[in-house]
Amino acid sequence: MAARRAAMFRNRLTIALTLLALSMIGARAQTYGAPPANLKTHLDRLVRAYPDWISGYDANALIMKNGQKFAITDKSTTKTFDELLEKPDIDDMFFADYPAGATPQAPAKNFDPGRVRFEPLFIAMYGDCFKAQFSKNLRSVAWLPKHQGGQVRITTANGVDKALEAVSRELDELPSNLMGYLKPNSGTYNCRRIDGSSARSMHAYAGAIDVNAQYGNYWRWSMRPGSEPKWENKIPVEIVRIFEKHRFIWGGRWYHYDTLHFEYRPELLPE
Repeated sequence: MAARRAAMFRNRLTIALTLLALSMIGARAQTYGAPPANLKTHLDRLVRAYPDWISGYDANALIMKNGQKFAITDKSTTKTFDELLEKPDIDDMFFADYPAGATPQAPAKNFDPGRVRFEPLFIAMYGDCFKAQFSKNLRSVAWLPKHQGGQVRITTANGVDKALEAVSRELDELPSNLMGYLKPNSGTYNCRRIDGSSARSMHAYAGAIDVNAQYGNYWRWSMRPGSEPKWENKIPVEIVRIFEKHRFIWGGRWYHYDTLHFEYRPELLPE
């Protein structure tokens, strides 16, 4: 009897230790912040993407043309996903590779390439929308002029205005039945923070456009308390391809999806 009890105890202890180990593995799998293995490739692309602002980098910092330096890493490798979004460093922006050209499909959990933005770098390049001088970089451009899409305000920094004009010209040539997805658009410049976050939206830098919200899906709109996002999309792939061609990423490729959203992020796209 004593031997049976001892065996039962050992079995229970083994099960408990196994469950503990699995939970620890799961916890580690949900931490972020380690630099990606191909960090140099990403940094090289970052320098080439913003030649007006970034001169290069060394072992520790991204170097701006005005001499300002930003640390590439804060050495934290155990961030939660929320901390990754709220308190990123430079290398955190590359925690997930953007799947340009891929067939749209439901992403893996927390696969949000492009949602992480190192705010000081973006303010250095685009300006601070909470300060009056920000408006000097804004320009109105025609949106789908052949289909009377009106005007949108976008930044001239990094040539975003020219890139959006090129997008607009190509979208204007798509079949008329696709125009409903694109107009009326749902906004470009908006000096605001992301819903539920302290981080600034890419709209705050005037570097993003939302297409017609009638056909957009957004993860917060469909969430129930305690549930996980369930990916949905109505935006045709032809539209996504044109935006990506001109260096805009699509929020439909995110686990926390925003399918009406496109933002200029050339550092995340192949050249």
